[in-house]
Amino acid sequence: MASRKATKPAAAGGGLPALRARIDELNIRIVRALSQRARLAQEVWEIKRAEGASAYQPARERAVLESVAAANPGPLSDEQIRRIFGEIIAACRALEQELRVAYLGPEHTYSHEAARAHFGASAEFAAQTSIAGVFGAIENGRADFGVVPVENSTEGSVTLTLDLLIDTPLQVVGELLLPVRHALASRSGDPRAIAMIVSHQQSLGQCRGYLAANFPSAKLEAVASNALAAQRAAEDASAAAIASVTAAGAYGLKVIAENIQDAPHNTTRFLVIGREPVAPSGADKTSVVFAVPERVGALNWALSLFARNSINLTMIQSRPQRARPWEYVFFVDLQGHREDPKLRRALEALKRRALLLKVLGSYPEGRLAGV
Repeated sequence: MASRKATKPAAAGGGLPALRARIDELNIRIVRALSQRARLAQEVWEIKRAEGASAYQPARERAVLESVAAANPGPLSDEQIRRIFGEIIAACRALEQELRVAYLGPEHTYSHEAARAHFGASAEFAAQTSIAGVFGAIENGRADFGVVPVENSTEGSVTLTLDLLIDTPLQVVGELLLPVRHALASRSGDPRAIAMIVSHQQSLGQCRGYLAANFPSAKLEAVASNALAAQRAAEDASAAAIASVTAAGAYGLKVIAENIQDAPHNTTRFLVIGREPVAPSGADKTSVVFAVPERVGALNWALSLFARNSINLTMIQSRPQRARPWEYVFFVDLQGHREDPKLRRALEALKRRALLLKVLGSYPEGRLAGV
């Protein structure tokens, strides 16, 4: 123990002023390195622009983040390194091309958090009033990309997103898994004043047990987003909102309780949608939707195509066909990129006998934000 204490002054090399001087020197070196990196990114953009490529290259960005995380000697965590470099990438990307990203608004929704986590703070974010509005903003050229919720680990699929994916010409180009931590907040912060609790329908479902145990008499009202719920609570002293702590703070609410979701690991999966497909990254996922004839064994045959080609299914769910009652389409997520030979072979075989087959997109497999 004595020898460890003896090494601290030597490591300090002159105490606090000397350490701060070394930090200041490193800050200057970091700024110069960042400037050099930004200039190189601009040169890369000139080449990409001549080739008609987008500034947003998710496969390349994933490779960069994994590379710097692998080289990380500590003491910063790998995720901290990824977040720092994610913002560096976003800032350099903004020098190349300012991306406009649509999301389900208003500000401070979980969709907004997911969009910022994926694209970084340097992008321009455009709030939309509905999930359909996010799709429409991209199709009409008012946004380059969009971020939409598609699945929650507690409440299941966001069916509107699935339905829109069938109809749209847009592509899924990325995904993000966002931990969802709900808080209950109101103007006064007094739980005795609450007569109504407002939130998105999915959030009300995710907190069903907590609400039944703590506010059995409160009226529950579903609104378009959690941020809108926070806005409503700010206007009505008898209302409380289920929203993020960030949204509560933005609307001047006092938090009554945090982490009120029934499932401790409550997570929402978001999809990033755009106009053009993206290149393989080496760790990809492909989403498809298909329909097969109504006959015995048809679905089993379709799924066996993936098994015979050693392709792992990570998700399967059904949705009714809106134009044909009691007939269904199937959404599946597959490991791999549609350009992979095995997956391409399986999809070609399915296409020959399916009533419908649409590849929704191939994209880098997402990770849990903050992990």
